Amino acid sequence: MTDIKRVVLAYSGGLDTSVILKWLQVTYNCEVVTFTADLGQGEELGPARAKAELMGVKPEHIYIDDLREEFVRDFVFPMMRANARYEGDYLLGTSIARPLISKRLIEIARETGADAVAHGATGKGNDQVRFELSAYALDPSIKVIAPWREWDLASRTALIAWAEAHQIPVPKDKRGESPFSTDANLLHTSSEGKVLEDPWEETPDYVYSRTVNPEDAPDQPEYITIDFEKGDGVALNGVEMSPAALLTALNELGRKHGIGRLDLVENRFVGMKSRGMYETPGGEIYARAHRGIESITLDRGAAHLKDELMPKYAELIYNGFWFAPEREMLQAAIDHSQQRVNGTVRLKLYKGSAQVVGRKSVDSLYSERHVTFEDDAGAYDQKDAAGFIKLNALRLRLLAQRDRR
Repeated sequence: MTDIKRVVLAYSGGLDTSVILKWLQVTYNCEVVTFTADLGQGEELGPARAKAELMGVKPEHIYIDDLREEFVRDFVFPMMRANARYEGDYLLGTSIARPLISKRLIEIARETGADAVAHGATGKGNDQVRFELSAYALDPSIKVIAPWREWDLASRTALIAWAEAHQIPVPKDKRGESPFSTDANLLHTSSEGKVLEDPWEETPDYVYSRTVNPEDAPDQPEYITIDFEKGDGVALNGVEMSPAALLTALNELGRKHGIGRLDLVENRFVGMKSRGMYETPGGEIYARAHRGIESITLDRGAAHLKDELMPKYAELIYNGFWFAPEREMLQAAIDHSQQRVNGTVRLKLYKGSAQVVGRKSVDSLYSERHVTFEDDAGAYDQKDAAGFIKLNALRLRLLAQRDRR
């Protein structure tokens, strides 16, 4: 690492990455390029530019990129086509953002002739793995600097002391112990640590930032429709929208009705269990709607195979293997299944729930004529079921006969 002359840093403008920026300059005596991604986290990104300039970063080496459309179109929507939920619950809001950030880090490294990239993920979490696996997949020769695995700043107090010693401004709200840490983007907000570390204790209401308490949500339900084409949402209530615009609108609806809260103890890739609180308001509505349209457009075999593949697919994203060939193979199969997933879903939003109450499609496989309890006009001969049952029962009868002997 001694020959590093320029580093691209994933930079939020917060205390931790500001300390990292200075630490890189001091430790490696190198030039730092900052990259701040606008993924819809809802924060003002202008101050990040000002802080970077204050710390000696050249204006032409400060990148602040609006990646919201790319994020939803090329990462969130493909994941949603798979109905991916890690360990059955988590909609992977943090996980799916990391490969895009890494992709842009590598692109900027090439544009600026940088020798290395750097991130602010700790040595205890999953993000270090996600950032670095993606970086190496895109550029096998890139060098990665992870300060939390190198420096001796083992506490928040030490971090603040180091910042003060190097004339890095420390906001007043950072001087006390933070009650929890958060990560946010257009898909979700996650909160971990401190007040959330005891899995027996209920999440305090002040932790939630993107949804009203379902108990305080409107007393009247709201009905909406989402239109799908080839497995992707294209319109809300009949109004065509871009991927990011659609998710933004669904987030507001989810916020209003208290939808998308999840209190989860999950298994990290690095081996430990962690407790987190996730808010995915628009994502939860969208995920329910997608399964709703699949229910009438996917063949049973394809639908059940997708459900069998989903846990592996979700695990690959969670563990940081977005750019791995096995994820791409699964994606090809999933995308093939979505060619006729077209139509409209109607949902009822009410006090924390998003319930599918209607679905229609020109590509529907649902046949009312076949399932009716009334006269089906010869669409289905019920006598056929006898042979079907006998053939499926044959092995069971043979087993029972053997066991009686």
